[in-house]
Amino acid sequence: MKGGAVSGNLVSAELKLAGRLDARFFALLEALEATGSINRAARTAGLSYKGAWLLLETACNLAHTPLLQTTTGGPGGGGTTLTEAARGLLGAWRTLQHDQREFLRAQEARLAELPALAGLLRRMSMKTTARNQFAGVVKALELGPVSATVTIALKSGDEIVATMTAEAAKRLKLKKGKEALALIKASAVVLVTDFAGWKLSARNQLAGTVSRIERGAVSSLIVLTLPGGMTLTASVTNEGVEALDLKVGAPATAVFKAYAVMVAAQG
Repeated sequence: MKGGAVSGNLVSAELKLAGRLDARFFALLEALEATGSINRAARTAGLSYKGAWLLLETACNLAHTPLLQTTTGGPGGGGTTLTEAARGLLGAWRTLQHDQREFLRAQEARLAELPALAGLLRRMSMKTTARNQFAGVVKALELGPVSATVTIALKSGDEIVATMTAEAAKRLKLKKGKEALALIKASAVVLVTDFAGWKLSARNQLAGTVSRIERGAVSSLIVLTLPGGMTLTASVTNEGVEALDLKVGAPATAVFKAYAVMVAAQG
């Protein structure tokens, strides 16, 4: 069972039989048992007709015993049913699914007794395309009638400021001392290597050292290591990399506006 995760999604596992028979295959068997038609079963299981046959044929070839029984003609117009062997496989899957869910629930309960570890896992559980994700605590919240400004203190001592609507801040139930994640897309980060006496209006300016450059055909990903050991990634055109003479070991400051920061918080 993929995503056999229970409340909180802190523990998950993918269940497979024989290393290849997964949830898709058994969803197809269940649909076939219910409909008696491979065509209808494929639609029910969210598979193409060709994809359904590929799964079934692969399993039948490996089983060395028939898994399907097809009839043609007759009053009902024929159809496809599961053999005793296929029903045995399906029954074993259902039993193992139940046992796995119970096991995962037990592990989730154990984690609930370890709040520090559970908190760490919750911070790591979000899946997002934003390259930069920083965990911290709300240090300050300025709530206005229309907008809100949130300051998130990181463990490194750095701070990230985000702006959002007041409604969003209320929906996230933000308050001083609450854990929060700051998410920044790499494309929203501007790198500065020499301010030349100028000051920028952007609220967020984190100084670091270039630790990695991943060169692409048009743009490059520049990774800065901040003094506290955390990393921040910026997407820079290759022309920009050349113009700034960015190299590993060179100092640079990551600059991004407060409105470019997305904030996530546990409900």
